[in-house]
Amino acid sequence: MDDPDDGSFDSLYGASYFRAIDSARTFYLYSFLRGYPAHHEKGVCMKISIVGTGHVGLVTGACFAEMGHQVLCIDKDTEKLELLWKGKIPFYEPGLELLVRKHIKTKRLSLSDSIREGVLASGVIFIAVGTPPRPNGEADLSYVESVSREIAKAMTRYRLVVEKSTVPVETGEWVRRTIRQTLRRKIPFEVASNPEFLREGQAVKDFLHPDRVVIGVESEKAEKILREIYRPLKVPLVVTDIKSAEIIKHASNSFLSMKISFINAIATLSEKVGADVVKIAEGVGLDRRIGKNFLNAGVGFGGSCFGKDLTAFIDIAAKAGVNFELLKEVQRINQRQREQLVKKVEQAVWNLRGKTVGVLGLAFKPDTDDLRDAPSLDVIRALQKEGMLVKATDPAAMENARKILPDVEFCKNAYETARRADCLILLTEWSQFKTLQWRRVKSLMSHPVIVDGRNLFDPDQMRKAGFRYYSVGRPAVLS
Repeated sequence: MDDPDDGSFDSLYGASYFRAIDSARTFYLYSFLRGYPAHHEKGVCMKISIVGTGHVGLVTGACFAEMGHQVLCIDKDTEKLELLWKGKIPFYEPGLELLVRKHIKTKRLSLSDSIREGVLASGVIFIAVGTPPRPNGEADLSYVESVSREIAKAMTRYRLVVEKSTVPVETGEWVRRTIRQTLRRKIPFEVASNPEFLREGQAVKDFLHPDRVVIGVESEKAEKILREIYRPLKVPLVVTDIKSAEIIKHASNSFLSMKISFINAIATLSEKVGADVVKIAEGVGLDRRIGKNFLNAGVGFGGSCFGKDLTAFIDIAAKAGVNFELLKEVQRINQRQREQLVKKVEQAVWNLRGKTVGVLGLAFKPDTDDLRDAPSLDVIRALQKEGMLVKATDPAAMENARKILPDVEFCKNAYETARRADCLILLTEWSQFKTLQWRRVKSLMSHPVIVDGRNLFDPDQMRKAGFRYYSVGRPAVLS
């Protein structure tokens, strides 16, 4: 029996880890390779492989399956694959576990540790591996290069290779060059760019209901393939060259970072003159040319995207001879917000040494367990350095925090965190913190002091509850 690329089924598996697992899983992969039809009423069912099962890769794979395509997600980490086969997700992302479970069951989603299997079985291969920052701020593209070589080694006929990872401009050229140099014989292929715009905590929603889809292509054939993949979404498709698509991703994240730092700079001015940054943001954001999103003053942005992409974009510009001072100031403002929050705590409780602070929220944003570049890490470490005892709670990020925050007392909820605390600080705007019973919170604390790093709470409510309340860019409540 021949496989879709004219190689034997046995040679297609080779030493694959699937030989060692149960027959049900082998059948799932066999179904994918043999072309068992998915029920796809919205368009043509495409066979797609995705290399990488991190946030981007797994969300992309599960959502493509939801759109009716047959998807093979590939990762060299067999322990992670074992977890995924059981329908368990190694990170917190609302809605994703349900999709993975659903489409492993429908057989639209399969898993493998072999790039070769993916290349032989699919006409389109998405690269969704990590591009972590190097010490100098550049993106580490070694994983992208390695995957490109493996794709080339397995290629037997035309394939479209798509950058999904966030990469600097001109990476597409390097991917093309790497594949061409690695190919054992002359085989046609193309490279395209399809940047992702997924927010952690809302990634499934963002993928299935995007503002737009951006594709960078060099031929009508590549454009037609990607149009067919995304046709079920019925959203605007921005078609451009590869370099422009690569820049769009970095430009989008840098602009949003700039918007956050802009309102935080306005917050600093508001505190100096006694104005209210929340009202200012409302007045500015109702201008249709500006919009209200990302105009929330606070302790600053964090996570795996904004800071990394900002640094990378500054580096990209510098290599092209452009000194992006505007974005450098965005970075400086963001760092200052963390430092200023520590000063607010000192302003609120006077001497820090020996006092206890309760931290509400550890993840860099709500609806995720991600602690990468979370403001909470800098704030907690700074307070510990000043001699404060730290208690903390978070609905999702506690286990991750235990690994990197020594000497912190982790509590199961906000009330335990408030017990005997001299001050509470809010660093992540989880919705459950907004509905706390404030009389109970006050009765548990040694002193009724709150520093709100996300402007989640209403100052009048805090005043009525009897708290001294400090927020960002608004007058303090000194009850």
